[in-house]
This record gives sequence, C-alpha cells and structure tokens, in this order.
Amino acid sequence: MRVLLTGAGGQLGRDLMEAFAATSAGPADLIAIEHRHLDVSDEVAVREAVDAYRPEVVVNATAWTDVDGCEGDPARAHRVNALGPWWLARACARRGARLVTISTDYVFSGVAPVDGAGQRRGWTEFDAIDPINAYGRSKAAGEQLVRQTLAEHHIVRTAWVSGARGSNFVATMLRLARERGRVAVVDDQFGSPTCTRDLAAAIVELAGSDHFGTWNRTNAGWCSWYDLAAAVFELTGVEVELTAQPSAALERPAPRPAWSVLDATHAQTAGLRAMPDWRDGLERLLAELRG
Repeated sequence: MRVLLTGAGGQLGRDLMEAFAATSAGPADLIAIEHRHLDVSDEVAVREAVDAYRPEVVVNATAWTDVDGCEGDPARAHRVNALGPWWLARACARRGARLVTISTDYVFSGVAPVDGAGQRRGWTEFDAIDPINAYGRSKAAGEQLVRQTLAEHHIVRTAWVSGARGSNFVATMLRLARERGRVAVVDDQFGSPTCTRDLAAAIVELAGSDHFGTWNRTNAGWCSWYDLAAAVFELTGVEVELTAQPSAALERPAPRPAWSVLDATHAQTAGLRAMPDWRDGLERLLAELRG
C-alpha cells in the first residue's frame, strides 16, 4: 500500500509514521511530508504532490487546531481545515486514490444528547452537527466537502488527543505542576481522552479497509478535564494543588463544547477493533514521556 501522509511533523503524524511502518501486512510504502514542505491549503501544491507520488491512500493529519486562534482568524481556519481536505479529495478523485482525513468532536454543539431513559449518551456518526466556534465550523465544512467530492473516503472523528511528542493537555498539566505547584482545571467539560498511538493504529486499520464513511475513533470511556488532570498526577506521583473550576471562570475567545463524548457502537458493530480504555492509553503515554 502506497501512502502519502500530510502533517507528518505533528504529534499524530509522527505516531502514524511508526504505525504504518509496523502494519501486520508489512511496512507501507510511506511518503511522509511535513507542513513546511506541503501546505494543504495550496491547491496547486496538493495536486502536484499527489500527481508526483501517485499514492493509493492519502492520510491527512494536517489541521489548525488552535481553537482560539481559529476564532480570531476564521478565514485561515477555513483554508486549512476545510479547503485543505477538499483539495486533497479532489486530487485523490483525479488519481483514483482514497483519503483518510481527521475531524473532531467540535462539530457538535456540546449539549449532550440523551437516550430513551433520559441519560446522556455519546455522539454518534449520525447525530446532527451544530458547531459553536470557528474551529468546529471549519472542520464541519471540511467533512462536507470531502463527502461530496470523493466516495472512497474515511472521515475520522476523534477528541482530546495527546501524544508523547507535541503540545497537548497532558504535557501542559505536567509543565504547570512543575512551574507553579498548583493547577485549576475545568470540571464541567466531558470527553474521551485519546492517546495518539491508539488513534494512529485505528487510522492505519481504516486506511487499509473499504470501510468508507465517517467513524468515531477515541479511547473508550469518558471523564472531565479535571478527572484527566487528577489521573495524570496520580499516575505520575506528582504532588500538586489541584482545584476544580467552571468553564465560565476562563475568559477565552472561543466557546468550548461541554459534552464531547463520542460513541463507538457503529465502529465496533462494523468490525473495527475496539480501542483501549482512556486510562490504559494514558498510562502508556506517561510511560513513554518518562522514557
């Protein structure tokens, strides 16, 4: 399988490089390109890259994920998060290639859906989207453009991603604990913390399959940001003064969804591998950070 990977320099991109090198069917023929060498928002550059490398599969791990930055510059967010996947989908359509592109829980409103018993449930791939900020709108637009352009696509929705190489919540918590000795974390936003190594394995599985469409791929289970921070400090033995606070205490340009839990029923029923529990992924991530 000849694979073109964009965004290879990011935390997910680096783990994808290793995951494609260790597939059960043997290493993929992988062309990994960092953002500085391929700007996916440049249609001509994207078309030339796909024409030159002639991949069977393109995996798009490029995104502008600075939520507050997107709120301040929605045009840039649209270029990278919406037009980028579209240019890739168009180039794939010309060459007969498949596309895997990464999306987000931020396409939803954050107002938790409920089941027949009135209990909160995770978002499914079939729930109506309703993004509440510019980042979510740009990712939702990217999804729509890919769907209408290329039949053989995999849209992977994920959430709360952390890896050993890059800036993320887990790394930030450890840094703040060292620098300040106290951390305040919101306890009214809920999601499924996802380890990039587990996510990369799930993406590689989809890339080699004909399971086209939209898929929720996160580690199993869910918690609040406060719960995640507490688990980080518990598992590392870091002594820190951890306090809970409401989202309203933070003055951020972009609102955040309160409920980001994604339901895995569709993926598992379709035969995709179940992803590990989020605490298991976190333990392995922390072990990797310790070296």
